Amino acid sequence: MSGMSRRTLLTRGLAAAAGLSGLSVAARLAERYGLIPPDAGNIYGMGETLTYAANRLIVGDSAAREFPRHMISTAPFANPSMPGEMFKRLEAGGFADWRLEVGGMVARPLSLSLPDLRRLPERSQITQLACEEGWSYIAEWRGAALADVLNAAGLLPGARYLAYYSTDPESWETIDIAEARHPQTLVTWGMNGNDLPVGFGGPLRLRVPRQLGYKSLKFLTRVVAVDGVRHLGQGTGGANPQWGYSWYAGI
Repeated sequence: MSGMSRRTLLTRGLAAAAGLSGLSVAARLAERYGLIPPDAGNIYGMGETLTYAANRLIVGDSAAREFPRHMISTAPFANPSMPGEMFKRLEAGGFADWRLEVGGMVARPLSLSLPDLRRLPERSQITQLACEEGWSYIAEWRGAALADVLNAAGLLPGARYLAYYSTDPESWETIDIAEARHPQTLVTWGMNGNDLPVGFGGPLRLRVPRQLGYKSLKFLTRVVAVDGVRHLGQGTGGANPQWGYSWYAGI
């Protein structure tokens, strides 16, 4: 059976199972094809599973909407954040010692400075950052494709997720490898024609425009390719899912 026909069959099966109130059947189909999200064990687990599986099968690798330049927000909202002491020390040094560590299931672990990242092919996009709290803004983001960073490190075939961390050890998230490799997922160092401001996550932020804002982690310092997330934190795939937010935050 071809990949397309299998996808069509599974999509129809999930929809039919859900339509017949057979969420447990849909969950079994999703499990069969490896589409169970890390937070499937919570009280909303079946709904989380159906949402993730349906999005991966129906939305696939489609792109987030990109906007014309005249629609860039004139007063974007910098969500309050409080970087820790490590960040303050790096900021005091003009971020000269800032590094993005790339490790885990890669052939060539990397330690990339900001100039190293700027030497990678530059990508830009004008996309909307939508917060789960209801506000949003449109900005131009510049940086390197996360896929290019992973290619430079030699991502190993068994990797299923990418965990990523900020200077705050309690601030971290994960995405699946499909999201990590999507061309719109950027390691961003620029915003609206300037360096990325600290208030918006500078000097380095992971931008995941196909998901809600909390997946676009500020103050990015480390990415780790893994084959599972059960050994990370509480096993739900990130700091926000531990507080009840969905691991898959597709929009």
